[in-house]
Amino acid sequence: MTEYSDEILDSSAMSSTDRNGRPIPVTIPIALAPGITVVYTTRLGGLSTGDYGNLNLGGKSGDDPEAVLSNRIALSEAIHAPLSLVSQVHSGIAVDIDEPGHESNTEFGFDASGTHGEEPSTVIEADGQVTSRPDIALGMFAADCLPVLMADPETGIIGAAHCGRRGLERGIIGATVELMQSKGADPSRIIATLGPRICGDCYEVGDEIADTFIKRFPLTKTQTRFGGAGIDIAEAAMIDLAFAGVHQVVDSMPRVHAATEYLEEDAELAELCRTDGEGPAELAERIGNISRSTCTLENPLWYSHRRAALAGKTHEGRLLALIVRH
Repeated sequence: MTEYSDEILDSSAMSSTDRNGRPIPVTIPIALAPGITVVYTTRLGGLSTGDYGNLNLGGKSGDDPEAVLSNRIALSEAIHAPLSLVSQVHSGIAVDIDEPGHESNTEFGFDASGTHGEEPSTVIEADGQVTSRPDIALGMFAADCLPVLMADPETGIIGAAHCGRRGLERGIIGATVELMQSKGADPSRIIATLGPRICGDCYEVGDEIADTFIKRFPLTKTQTRFGGAGIDIAEAAMIDLAFAGVHQVVDSMPRVHAATEYLEEDAELAELCRTDGEGPAELAERIGNISRSTCTLENPLWYSHRRAALAGKTHEGRLLALIVRH
């Protein structure tokens, strides 16, 4: 019989609203190290509608800004920490949010993603974040790209990297680890985990892109289930983590798999599957088709740019992968 942690049971059971009437986000927590938690948001427990339903946390794709703001505030309250968000541009740039100018500027924390409100706001283009401060949740948006979350438990320094194909090629993992190291972290102590992402069996890119990618990341070319050439960005991330001296990697799959099983009869998820047009209308069939619970294309818990595109859509929501030290 599958065992479920109290955190997963609690996060999925509290599907009503908080004291301000906001739906409570359904999240999947991962205990990375004592006092350090990684959190993956799902599509469940938010105010977004239509193609963005229900817990869209990204603000660049045309969703109702008020819904996104409400979702972010509810998430911050649910994880008991302000969020830190940047404008992700598939770069190799990591930033230290402990430096001046990164103070809280919204109801949910520090937003430098360029998506807060109507007034001009701080925009920081980066794909890695690092902090030594407790009670700050470093967040990375994703909808197929790979979030990598890292922590040195001894110093309390944490980092988060957004690893799409181009960001990986540009060295975002090495840049983030190097910045953590400059603040006192030791790569030999860093513990990492890989978040939800499109898997190598689903990420079809064609031979030209795949052949370029394997020059940087050998043995990462795949044959996808669609018949063409693909790449495995998770394997590429493991290569760069090793090059950066990070060899302790916690597998998120067991926790994600347990949460997926627990939610296989969830009414909200079932309704999303009935209405999103991104696969079989029955939730049970979608769950049955999953080969890897962490694959954003396969698992209906996650947002997926590729799944939405295959369904003929022009936009989709974004999940957040976060790391926080309490």
